[in-house]
Amino acid sequence: LNPTDERQVRTINSHELAFTNLSKIYWPVEKYTKRDLMNYYYQVAPFILPYLKDRPQSLNRHPNGINGKSFYQKDVSGKAPDWIQTFPYHSEADNRDKEFLVCSDESSLLYMASLGTIEMNPWSSRIQAPDNPDWCIIDLDPDKNDFNQVIETANVTHRILEELKTPSYVKTSGSTGLHIYIPLGARYSYEHSREFARVIVTLVNEQLPRFTSIERPTAKRRGKIYLDFLQNRPGATLAAPYSARPKPAAPVSMPLDWTEVKKGLRIEQFTIKNAMNRLKKTGDIFKAVLGKGIDMQQIISQLG
Repeated sequence: LNPTDERQVRTINSHELAFTNLSKIYWPVEKYTKRDLMNYYYQVAPFILPYLKDRPQSLNRHPNGINGKSFYQKDVSGKAPDWIQTFPYHSEADNRDKEFLVCSDESSLLYMASLGTIEMNPWSSRIQAPDNPDWCIIDLDPDKNDFNQVIETANVTHRILEELKTPSYVKTSGSTGLHIYIPLGARYSYEHSREFARVIVTLVNEQLPRFTSIERPTAKRRGKIYLDFLQNRPGATLAAPYSARPKPAAPVSMPLDWTEVKKGLRIEQFTIKNAMNRLKKTGDIFKAVLGKGIDMQQIISQLG
């Protein structure tokens, strides 16, 4: 987008999109604007789209920037343009049929960003197999822990998975923790995925009881890193790889090589302003997450 016009119209994937209020400040300290966010998603589209395509999205909207009022929008019934793909669901809460937005391509990605969706939150499964996640997630969610403890926890998790000959891929959350993904290839249910993650985090917790916990109630895990395996449930969402986050400094959820998970790693070293420089050098080092899934039975059998 050009650096001056407040309203700009672009044709993307043969759809006309109007981008407005482009000088609105989204990150006050850094003075980053909506235009900066739009330009980031336009550039990062080839990297992020494989993790968004064909997945229902939970829109985390910050129309007035990271310090303004924000809300999650799941239902886009009657609100999205006709060309936007949607996925139906029934809300038990108010007994109504609703529709998730489904990301299909660059145009739907930029449409979401134009609504102030700073963070992209896809399902772990695709609409072709909504009950079968493509990946299993272990979310290392610290309380007020030193980040070096998060790094140690990630490395212990990696070592356990390596011993079980299980591939795993790591990224910064873009907030305070790290996310570890295990490819499933849509071969298992969410229940299987959650149970598998529970087994792994239990082993991690046994090795690091001093500063990790698998207890969900916050009061029971004060001062500890929560080894969250409950992200593996239908409809749960997490910031996608390469997603921007509505946090100070405009961080990005950045995939890492395991050799980078060491003392000195900082969440805020990857931002919407420098992520593309890194990606031009590394390419997408996370893409094996979308490949052939693990053989869960075979791995579990190793544990006796």
